Amino acid sequence: MTRHLGAAMAAACLTLLLAPGAQAAGSAPASAAAAADNPYERGPAPTQSSIEALRGSYGVGETSVSSLAVSGFGGGTIYYPTSTSDGTFGAVVISPGFTAYQSSIAWLGPRLASQGFVVFTIDTLTTLDQPDSRGRQLLAALDYLTQRSSVRGRVDASRLGVMGHSMGGGGTLEAAKSRPSLKAAVPLTGWNTDKTWPEITTPTLVIGADGDTIAPVATHSEPFYESLPGSLDKAYLELNGATHFTPNSSNTTIAKYSLSWLKRFIDDDTRYDQFLCPLPRPSLTIDEYRGTCPLGS
Repeated sequence: MTRHLGAAMAAACLTLLLAPGAQAAGSAPASAAAAADNPYERGPAPTQSSIEALRGSYGVGETSVSSLAVSGFGGGTIYYPTSTSDGTFGAVVISPGFTAYQSSIAWLGPRLASQGFVVFTIDTLTTLDQPDSRGRQLLAALDYLTQRSSVRGRVDASRLGVMGHSMGGGGTLEAAKSRPSLKAAVPLTGWNTDKTWPEITTPTLVIGADGDTIAPVATHSEPFYESLPGSLDKAYLELNGATHFTPNSSNTTIAKYSLSWLKRFIDDDTRYDQFLCPLPRPSLTIDEYRGTCPLGS
C-alpha cells in the first residue's frame, strides 16, 4: 500500500511539473512572458558597448525622398531596419540647423536605425528657415513618413520623436509644444529666441556644448531645460570640450544618450534606464548632466 501511495504521489508531482505555467521563476518561459509585457522592445538587451557602437544589431536600408514629392518640408533620406520580423518600429525625424543641409546630421541616420528605429533626416524648405518653421517641417515630415512614405508599413505612428541641431533644435522644441503626442524630443545645441517651454509635455533631453558661442548654454540650452515642467521626464547634457557644431559629426556621447532617451520614451524600454539613472557623472566628454530620476514616475 505504501508503495502504491508513493507511486501516486510521484505521478501527481510529475503532472504538476509538466502543467502549463508551472515553470520555476527565472526559467526561459517566464522570462519570455516578462519580455512580452513590453511589445515595443526592439533588439537585444543593451550594454555600455552596444550603445556606444557605431552600428547596432539591425541591418539598415535607406531611401531618398525628393523635395518634389513632398510638401511642407524639403525632402530627405529615410534610414530603416531591413528586418521585418520584429514588426513595426518607432520613428524619429531630424532637422539640420541654420544654413545647413541634411548631410550635416546624416551620421545619426544609420546609427539610430541600426538600433531599431526608422529615422528621417530632412532638408528644410530653405536653409534660412527659423525655428518655428523648422518645427512645422519636422511635423510635416513625420506625417509624410507615417502616411505616404514607402516605409510607412514599418512605422508605428503612435511612437514618434523629433531631433534637430541649432535652429533645428529650436524647431524640435516648437514641434514638441505643438504636438503633445510626441514621445521624445532631443534638441542638439538648440537655438531659439523663445527661452521658456512650460507647455511641453514630451520627455525632452536637452544637449548643449560648453564651448558654444553661437547658442551659448547660459542663454539657450540651460534656460530651455530649466523652463520645462518640473514634473516632466527631462535631462540636460552639457558636452565637455565641445562647440556649437559638435553634433555635425559622429559623436559617441551624443549618440549613446540620444539613443537611450529615444529607446526609453519612444519604445518605453526600461532596459535603458541604467544609462540615464543614476545621473551620468562629469567626465572627459560630459561637463554636466542634470535630470529627473526615476524616469517614468
